[in-house]
Amino acid sequence: MAFPQSFMDELVARSDIADVVGSYVQLTRRGSNLFGLCPFHSEKTGSFSVSPDKQIYYCFGCKRGGGVINFIMEEENLPFPDAVRFLAKRAGLEVPEEEGDREAGRRRQRLLDLNRDAARFYYRLLQQPEGRAVQEYLDRRQIRKATAVNFGIGASLDAWDVLLNEMTAKGYSKSELLAAGLIVDNKKGGFYDKFRNRLMLPVIDTRGDVVAFGSRVLDKSEPKYMNSSETPVYSKRRVLYGLNLAKKSKRPNIILCEGNLDIVTLHQAGFDNAVASMGTALTPEQIRLLSRFTKELVLCYDNDNAGKIATERALQLLNGSEFSVKVLQLPRRRTEDGELVKQDADDFIKNQGPAAFERLLGGSENGVEFRMAQIAGKYDLDSDEQRVAYSEEISALLAGLPGAVEREIYAARAAEAARITPEAMKLEVQRARKRKIARENRAELRKELNPASQSQPRERSLRYENVRSARAEEGVLRLLLLDDGLFPVGPPLAEADFSSPLLGRVFTLLWQAKEEGRPAALPALAAELTAEEMNHITAVCQRPESVRNGRQALSDYIRVIREEAAKRSGGVSDPLLAAAEKHKDKKGEKRNVE
Repeated sequence: MAFPQSFMDELVARSDIADVVGSYVQLTRRGSNLFGLCPFHSEKTGSFSVSPDKQIYYCFGCKRGGGVINFIMEEENLPFPDAVRFLAKRAGLEVPEEEGDREAGRRRQRLLDLNRDAARFYYRLLQQPEGRAVQEYLDRRQIRKATAVNFGIGASLDAWDVLLNEMTAKGYSKSELLAAGLIVDNKKGGFYDKFRNRLMLPVIDTRGDVVAFGSRVLDKSEPKYMNSSETPVYSKRRVLYGLNLAKKSKRPNIILCEGNLDIVTLHQAGFDNAVASMGTALTPEQIRLLSRFTKELVLCYDNDNAGKIATERALQLLNGSEFSVKVLQLPRRRTEDGELVKQDADDFIKNQGPAAFERLLGGSENGVEFRMAQIAGKYDLDSDEQRVAYSEEISALLAGLPGAVEREIYAARAAEAARITPEAMKLEVQRARKRKIARENRAELRKELNPASQSQPRERSLRYENVRSARAEEGVLRLLLLDDGLFPVGPPLAEADFSSPLLGRVFTLLWQAKEEGRPAALPALAAELTAEEMNHITAVCQRPESVRNGRQALSDYIRVIREEAAKRSGGVSDPLLAAAEKHKDKKGEKRNVE
């Protein structure tokens, strides 16, 4: 994106990375760097590093890194131009955009404006006689008007083009309505509303923008639930329904549920800390989003096989994270026929009331207790053979717990369930843990014994063809970033000398900055590199490099790069090497004569 270089330099200079990252992550100084819990993956021990000197961040756990613009792109889920605008607004700078850039920002804003106007239109329809069917449905669900207003609930009519006509009359084009996922192309040149005869639930992100819609039918037709498809302003992996309201809750945790209407009912009942994913299992992106607002999660999925699987997946995803995780299992409800059926949060609140849900919430199991109960349910513990199998599986689970006290407490509970002595179960857990540690050590040893693979980038598309040259190329980049005064006038290497296209391109970009009198710094490359490329280059910069003997190191690196470049071209690029080769040739001729 073609922002003027002078503007970009000023933006980066005004956006100190410690200040920007510090508004999202609690950082603690450790030496010259700052450390905290990574906002991009779950962890209990801080491996996320911020270097005020280099103005970069890097996570030693998930291997993500870059400059301040990269951080905002990742954390706020914004493309490069919007991340620049975000930081410019924060720094009080006016963005000097070219026409093409203004057009891209205008298109994104138009989609957000369109979603907002569509939400207002659906809301107005609910208040009118045409929306009576949806209002009656809300009445049957016992959703009060104040709650409906709080969530911006609306109505879509049982008609083909009501929204289409209304929005085009407001000046929006059919292409914009298609891009927002509000209308559908019938493949014959015609268009019709996507949402018809439905209760409408606008999806609002934490910045207050309407990014999508959820909906539910009023009868028994299919599909029962329909959500917006992915659009330029909406990714279901990165949004949680109700989080725009739940982030303001005074409660100490956030409750994760499955259905949007569960969230509406829970908020109405006083549980204003409830959120739901949009038709997807819990994702790493949603976990990162939640970490900005809480450190305690309560999983409240439906008590059926699908709900139990979703709970197990979420627990695996959250394992080892900084979150304290509990599981609230809703009891099954007995029908008039005596059949036990599942009930969701909405059913439970209506049948048992808020006080009963509060009691369940207070007595919810932690993640370990839930998983232990799931394992126990698979075995007949009256059978000796089954008790042995249970002990093997439960000890493997407990072996993964980080704390010795935690392992001992849960081992005693497992022993009680299996009706064996605590000492026997403790011994099983210790054996399982030794096996686990041995497996991990073997895997680590295999990695250490394969230095070539250790030297390679994580991304397969960035793999080095010549590791010896690439390591020297990395060294040149580190020295250039640490002290460009070590370098002679004029570039000592051409981009073609580099065996790695990425490292050669980065060298050229940094050298251009140096020649233009600008700092040779990574944050300025955010527009030129992909996220994967920036992650790798930042990782390269984390490796130790000293400028104390910098000139000698630079000379050695350049020699290696030229040697390897000469091998690739079949010639010799260094004069000293050429002389050496000539000397060898003469000796060879003499031997042949002899």
